[in-house]
Amino acid sequence: MSEPIDSIAGGHEARRLILASASPRRRELLAILVGEFEVRPADIDERPIDGEPPADYVMRLAVEKARAVSAVSPGHWVIGSDTEVVLENVCLGKPRDEARACDMLRGLSGRSHRVYSSVALVGPDGSSRTALSVSEVRFETLPEEWIRRYAESGDPLDKAGGYAIQGRAAAWISNLDGSYSGVVGLPLYETAGLLRGAGLLPD
Repeated sequence: MSEPIDSIAGGHEARRLILASASPRRRELLAILVGEFEVRPADIDERPIDGEPPADYVMRLAVEKARAVSAVSPGHWVIGSDTEVVLENVCLGKPRDEARACDMLRGLSGRSHRVYSSVALVGPDGSSRTALSVSEVRFETLPEEWIRRYAESGDPLDKAGGYAIQGRAAAWISNLDGSYSGVVGLPLYETAGLLRGAGLLPD
């Protein structure tokens, strides 16, 4: 069982840990590592910069989310994260409606794609540490009827790439090379490494 972060860190390091995300999936994953933290969603402009590579994009957003929350919660540790599904070097984002969800799933059908998942830890002194997980996921051919029903369920609408690996889409994923937790939304190995490096988790 994870220890509360205040009991792990001593002295001036005994500050709150804040997760700069509204995602219930990130909240559940972070709870595997630490027993106590606050959740404060970040409000930032998430539009990519023209020509920005996917890795740079997700890393920038993770840092900007953490810094946005740190700015209004000074003196505490803040974790920011971002996850993007990338097909042919293009970030798909989240579908805005059922039609776009269907288009995304048709594009992923029978192909492999990459999932970039970043994490940033901003300290009480404003310093930042970052890490990146890149995974490759392969979907087998998705039946058109399944695509339609899955889109109608509403599940794809708040998911990068229009699917959740921890949900019904898993029935069609034939291979994952990389981090399962990263594809879900928070790469635990990389996150734990940042927390250990900051003295917030035991070695």
